[in-house]
Amino acid sequence: MTSWYESHIDRQIREAQERGEFDDLPGKGKPLPDHGELYDEDWWLKDLARREQLSSGIPPTLRLRREVEDLPEDLVRFRTEESLRRAVADLNTRIERARRGLIEGPSTILRPLDPEELVAAWRRARAAH
Repeated sequence: MTSWYESHIDRQIREAQERGEFDDLPGKGKPLPDHGELYDEDWWLKDLARREQLSSGIPPTLRLRREVEDLPEDLVRFRTEESLRRAVADLNTRIERARRGLIEGPSTILRPLDPEELVAAWRRARAAH
């Protein structure tokens, strides 16, 4: 049953449907994507990567940024101080390359990580475990 009142927008949509302007849209007749029960705040980025057929998912500079953001929570995975220092040195090398535009992806303003600060945090995390 249709309402006796049809707004300007509703009329435009109905007329476009009657003209068949929505008939050839991508995904027509397919179910909406199921993003799982838990909400993933990066669903749009993953969908973009899939649609654009990016081989590695997200651009390397964005992956680098995620690594830097996740490092404080991941400190406990390092078994030795030396392995942490190597990882920080590797990240700092990649940060420098990204800042110079030598890594594919959006530009970045990441600052090099302070290995001494991270080693101190690593020691505190290990002492707490």
